Amino acid sequence: MSKHVTHWIGGRPAAGEARRRGDIYNPATGKVAGTVDFAGREEVGAAVAAAKDAFPGWRDTPLSKRVAVLFRFRELLKDNADELARLISSEHGKVVSDAAGEVQRGLEVVEFACGIPHLLKGGYSENVSTGVDAYSILQPLGVVAGVSPFNFPAMVPMWMFPVAIACGNTFVLKPSEKDPSASVRIAELWAEAGLPDGVFNVVHGDKEAVDGLLEHDDVKAVSFVGSTPIAQYIYEGAARSGKRVQALGGAKNHMVVLPDADLDLAADAAVSAGFGSAGERCMAISAVVAIDTIADDLLERIRARVEPLRVGPGDDDRSEMGPLVTRAHRDKVASYLESGVREGASLPIDGRVHPVLGGGGDGFWLGPSLLDHVTPEMSCYTDEIFGPVLSMLRVPSYESALELINANPYGNGTAIFTNDGGAARRFQNEVEVGMVGINVPIPVPMAYYSFGGWKKSLFGDSHAHGMEGVHFYTRTKAVTSRWLDPSHGGVNLGFPTSG
Repeated sequence: MSKHVTHWIGGRPAAGEARRRGDIYNPATGKVAGTVDFAGREEVGAAVAAAKDAFPGWRDTPLSKRVAVLFRFRELLKDNADELARLISSEHGKVVSDAAGEVQRGLEVVEFACGIPHLLKGGYSENVSTGVDAYSILQPLGVVAGVSPFNFPAMVPMWMFPVAIACGNTFVLKPSEKDPSASVRIAELWAEAGLPDGVFNVVHGDKEAVDGLLEHDDVKAVSFVGSTPIAQYIYEGAARSGKRVQALGGAKNHMVVLPDADLDLAADAAVSAGFGSAGERCMAISAVVAIDTIADDLLERIRARVEPLRVGPGDDDRSEMGPLVTRAHRDKVASYLESGVREGASLPIDGRVHPVLGGGGDGFWLGPSLLDHVTPEMSCYTDEIFGPVLSMLRVPSYESALELINANPYGNGTAIFTNDGGAARRFQNEVEVGMVGINVPIPVPMAYYSFGGWKKSLFGDSHAHGMEGVHFYTRTKAVTSRWLDPSHGGVNLGFPTSG
């Protein structure tokens, strides 16, 4: 049966007929699996109004009661993790085990948000002047919004809304229209956990829905994760409307392999980080930067690991890598194999001929691929491919590898593989990238640290979750107080001074 996904507004599914709808595909078959309603300004306005109405009551809910709801939500997420993973797999295409890992990483942010009573403590200074005390308090902003990408339909929204809601805000989520079901199921779990109606809302759609959130006067802040052009658009639009904004953009993540590295470990990492989730990760390794002397050896070790990889439907337990999310995206990713060869690279691993379990049918398939002898001016290097394509660049030295990375306009994540502690420490100090892995290929920080890159991988001043997330979703109020005793000295028109 074809499914139908609609918005979640004010604690329930939206009623009425949508003016526009989009198709939801099963990437493994290439067939339409359902439809999703697209929000216009009216639906966006209704969601924001519901969030605005719910804000005063949620803001004034005691922290202990907020946390009780968060703990119940956490347990419901754990209990329903398998269902969520299968929903994600059916619409995104990633294998179920990978989707389950996504839910688990999102759950870590929920667990971090459960500690909000400690995180919201302000400061206090007694007797800053005679009989005067000063203190600061953190207060929520109001209605805040999140716009999330297709590649992590559960985890990335959970980088945003658990912290925002824990801080006392109300939330409107605009997930990707390509895989919308997980967000609605999460909304149902929030309701089951006891979250008041209107605190968490979901509107589906495209640019019209996004623009509605960016331009709405009652939306105080916007969080975004996606491509760099859209991140810049979100940043400029939100800032123009006077909103806070954190907009995390695209990436070109490099993995440097020095001659003293464990090459088996490096090859495992390159394959795992390059081809997991079909390369549709902002933290995927897409450029392997190998010192010349070990490049051939590393390539052969990667090839040996790629050949037995099982590509197939996400719900097949044998599958290690699924299809890409849409036919258009698969075709775009595959085009980089052709352009790479045309521009002078070689193609020792061609994913277009990689076998697919069951033959693949009309699914959006592209197997693991590797372009070798890539140079910085090639489009397969300059562009964020966002698919299962590794580019190998060969360099003569550590210094040239570092220069290559620092010259790149993106600065999201990077990794170095070496057994030399001095080289690793030098790299983490000198590289101009926001997240660094040392013998760790996907350096996504734990929830109590913050996620975000540098350069064109981030627009705005704040990273996601961790303490930066708490600060993003709150504003500081400074209070200076004096409680007079009966012996106060009367009127004084002079400018107040300390002492």
